[in-house]
Amino acid sequence: MKKPVSKITDSILTSLEKTEDVHLLSKNVGFVISVLNGVAIVKGLEGLGYEELVLIDGKYQGFAFNLQDNEAKIILLDETSLIRAGMEVERLGRVIDVPVGEGLLGRIIDAKGKPLDEKGELNFKERLPIQREAPAIVDRQAVATPLQTGIKVIDALIPIGHGQRELILGDKQTGKTSIAIDMIINQKDTDVICVYCAIGQRASSVAKVIDELKERDALKNTIVVVAGGNQVPGLRYITPYAATSIAEYFTYRGKKTLVIYDDLTNHAGAYRELSLLLKRPPGREAYPGDIFYIHAHLLERATHLSSELGGGSMTAIPIITTEAQDIAAYIPTNLISITDGQIFLSTDLFEKGNLPAVDIGKSVSRVGGKAQISSYRAITQSLKLEFAQFEELEVFTRLGAQLDEATQAILSHGRRIRWVLNQKRLDPLDVQTQVLILLAFVEGLADKIPLEKLPEAEMELREAATKITPETNLLELAAKALE
Repeated sequence: MKKPVSKITDSILTSLEKTEDVHLLSKNVGFVISVLNGVAIVKGLEGLGYEELVLIDGKYQGFAFNLQDNEAKIILLDETSLIRAGMEVERLGRVIDVPVGEGLLGRIIDAKGKPLDEKGELNFKERLPIQREAPAIVDRQAVATPLQTGIKVIDALIPIGHGQRELILGDKQTGKTSIAIDMIINQKDTDVICVYCAIGQRASSVAKVIDELKERDALKNTIVVVAGGNQVPGLRYITPYAATSIAEYFTYRGKKTLVIYDDLTNHAGAYRELSLLLKRPPGREAYPGDIFYIHAHLLERATHLSSELGGGSMTAIPIITTEAQDIAAYIPTNLISITDGQIFLSTDLFEKGNLPAVDIGKSVSRVGGKAQISSYRAITQSLKLEFAQFEELEVFTRLGAQLDEATQAILSHGRRIRWVLNQKRLDPLDVQTQVLILLAFVEGLADKIPLEKLPEAEMELREAATKITPETNLLELAAKALE
């Protein structure tokens, strides 16, 4: 016999029959306990993962960095003055990523993908995590293709190859950014895609760089990723990783890319600030113990991929600032050991007007002639040693010793070599022009020309370089141009 059903049970069954489509939404939320200088302490987020994105009060982003049993420390990516204790925090279920693709070319963005120019929303179809594994050794091939910078002293004596990591370092106001911008400008008519990453720079400095790129039509194949010096340290910390992922999108599609990190001194400062706020143990110069790892992990992603992976390349040019030309400080020694060479800019040379102020003795490319055009090698293979000998001899002559004719000839030749290695900023030169100019000066064709007339002589050589053909005898052409 059927048992009677209570009125309450009957009512529930009737309600369920009427509700056919029920969608239950679950949200894993917590709340903010405290906020301090770019870091928020959050409780209540079950299963939160390392570097997972969270959303505070439905609009402010951050990511988990310290995970403990009963709380998490969140690095904030938005202005912290707007965040208060008690605000709701929601997991987004993904790590930090950045938009990538062809639609970013010519754009100025931040590390979150927010447009900073006035060109509207970004056009992209894909996002990539900012933290990605570096290619394995078996997925790489040797660095052997030259990246022409357009700067005589670098292309001749400190050659850089596609896939190389070459450090630029020097004191403030010695022309580090100028060299990097010249590198980008020299790629404007090539297939190289450039990413300029400004970390902790003044807004006026970044605006000047952007204007110079626009004026020389170099912004069309460049992406500018910016984190200003007045922005939260979390945004400054993730910016170089975001820029690298943007470049990797093109690299893994067989393209050549060039990434400028300007500069990693500010990046290290942002990470130190965050680490101290997170109460991580400070080490040398108050930097955390893993400061070497975060830069090594970043720069190891520079590569020349194997042919099986498309043969693309990413060339990394990190910039750091020294104090009193001390390259033995903590961050400089770290970066020197990570990279494949360095271009050191000397304050003394800068003050003497030798620009770019590259100290040839302290600069080196560990890839060297393997990434240099053969015509360069033929002209400059002994130039670095001869120039060093000239500088030592010049120091000796300051003692007032009498010089014979042979020594005077060496000094006269050396001064002209030093002069020709100078170059105005925003004036990169193509390969054939550089080769003709250097050949003329290395072979001594300009030794009889007075120093004050050398600018005219170089202009004649530049004009002659436009007439070079495969059959041209370069030495004869140079001699005729200087008659």
